[in-house]
Amino acid sequence: MNAQNLFPQSEINPTDLTRRSFLQGLGCLAAVAGLPLPAARAADATPAASVPVAAADATLITRLSTYMSEAASREISPEAAEKAKHHILDTLAAMVSGADLPPAVVALKFARLHAGDKLATVVGSDLLCGAMDAALVNGMLAHSDETDDSHAPSHTHPGCAIVPAALASGEHYGTSGTRLLRAVTLGYDIGTRITMALGGLDFQMETHHSTHSIGANFGAAAAAGCTAGFNAQQMCWLIDYAAQQAAGSAAWMRDLEHVSKSLVYGGRPAHNAIESVLMLELGATGVADILSGPDNFFIAMTPKADPSKLIEQLGERYEVTRTNIKKWTVGSPIQAPLDAIQNLQKRRPFEADEVRKVVVRVATSEAKTVNNRGMPDICMQHLVAVMILDKTVSFDVAHDKARMKDPAVLKVRAKVQLVPDEELERLYPERQAIVDLTLTDGTTLSERMIAVRGTAENPMPREEVVAKCRDLMAPRLGAEKCARLIESVLDLENIKDIRSLRPLLQRT
Repeated sequence: MNAQNLFPQSEINPTDLTRRSFLQGLGCLAAVAGLPLPAARAADATPAASVPVAAADATLITRLSTYMSEAASREISPEAAEKAKHHILDTLAAMVSGADLPPAVVALKFARLHAGDKLATVVGSDLLCGAMDAALVNGMLAHSDETDDSHAPSHTHPGCAIVPAALASGEHYGTSGTRLLRAVTLGYDIGTRITMALGGLDFQMETHHSTHSIGANFGAAAAAGCTAGFNAQQMCWLIDYAAQQAAGSAAWMRDLEHVSKSLVYGGRPAHNAIESVLMLELGATGVADILSGPDNFFIAMTPKADPSKLIEQLGERYEVTRTNIKKWTVGSPIQAPLDAIQNLQKRRPFEADEVRKVVVRVATSEAKTVNNRGMPDICMQHLVAVMILDKTVSFDVAHDKARMKDPAVLKVRAKVQLVPDEELERLYPERQAIVDLTLTDGTTLSERMIAVRGTAENPMPREEVVAKCRDLMAPRLGAEKCARLIESVLDLENIKDIRSLRPLLQRT
């Protein structure tokens, strides 16, 4: 029996699915996949044991959709739960702090002009919108700058689409904090595995497709489907919709104001996810197995795809634990050089006027992204100069475009040389950097950053994540509201309805 026979499109209307028919459908799945039928349980209850991925002889779509449909009731590891809280909090902080930046200005204007149903929160504002518009705007807020998280193996920024989609869908359905936590974790697992199956950075370089958009579409869809309580068949169709919506060109790198980029990374994928969920809830159907057969997703994208990576260690390796949180609110390739300069300053303190020359080596593909860019938060030479002058790089300074013309900064910037390094390129997705600094007295200082602070190899503990988020949110929400929001996110399991977070997320 194949997936088409398992899920006959003409026989089942999702709006007519009762709990009995749903369990009967899972019984059919169990028969095909060799799985025991799970016992009936409440949506957010914790099962006695982790539910395994389906047997190896099942189709890819069956294994994936079954796993996705059971995510809302499946316990996740304590490490994954803690990391998911960090990434939810970090993404909310990105939304709040990004609310005054150019992409957010456009997005908030859109929300004000097209506000319909007042069901979902637009973070960092006094607005309520329908779930689709709230997801779109919050996604753009989350990637209004370079504050949000990143997942190196898949070459994606998961949080800026997944968290807005889960939040909007969760508000629409009155989701509990536990389900939100599991939905976000599922989104990270699915979206990142999609682009890893396609080939990650190599896929983007060869095809000019945007991995950030593609991975975000699938991750946001998975998270929204989980909050909606979709069954296995609905998840199959949701995967189909995400595949059809997966688009985007790597030309986002030419976006000088970050507006198009924020839409590609966060806004559009989050909106697509809610749109798909709402349509499927009303009875829409789709292709039963978009992952195999004629004109399937992988054939359409690249002949080099390895679909097996989509379910590799699914349920064992949580991708949220391999996702990086940025210590510095700047582009990812700049993180390692700033860490290196900070280490040099601690080891041998120096002032800007003592510096004769700075050579920064990063991977070739990373150098291309940050070389003399017009935006301060993604310009390597500018931020290295600022780091040498200020001994740190704050959020406000990283977004101060006027300071790019400051004579003191330009004087130091002229001493900074960025070198694309093929050796470091071969080490990607490790984002290593080498900084060689020569002082006027002839002293040479060198630092090689192997594990950037905030990466999976050198993670920031809870207190550092909280400190970063407090710095970003408190000036905009107020210290008391910020503290209550942080406390609530870190205690998501005890929140019955995430709509109770709304007063803490909004700025009036």
